[in-house]
Amino acid sequence: MDKKEILFGLMAAIFLALVLSPFASQLPDGLERVADDKGFSEKEVEPSFSSPIPDYAWPHFKSEKLATSFAGVAGTLLVFGMGYGLAALIRRRQIQ
Repeated sequence: MDKKEILFGLMAAIFLALVLSPFASQLPDGLERVADDKGFSEKEVEPSFSSPIPDYAWPHFKSEKLATSFAGVAGTLLVFGMGYGLAALIRRRQIQ
C-alpha cells in the first residue's frame, strides 16, 4: 500500500466520523441491551479510571452533535496513529 492510498483511507475515515457520527443511535448497544434483558445491568461497577471523552461529550462544545463529530475525528486519528506506529515498528523489525 502506498502513501496515497493510506492518506485516502484516513481522509475517508475522518469524513465518515465527522459526518455520520452525530447520527449514531442513542439506543443501547448490543452488550447493554443483553445486560438489560438479562437483568444484570444494575450490577454494573463504575470503572476506577476516567475516560478522556466520556459518552463523546467533548468539553467546551455546546452542541452535542458537534462534540460527537469531534470525538469521532479524535478517535479516528488516535486509532490511525497507533496502527501506523505499530506497522512502522513491525516493518522496522522485519528489516533488521
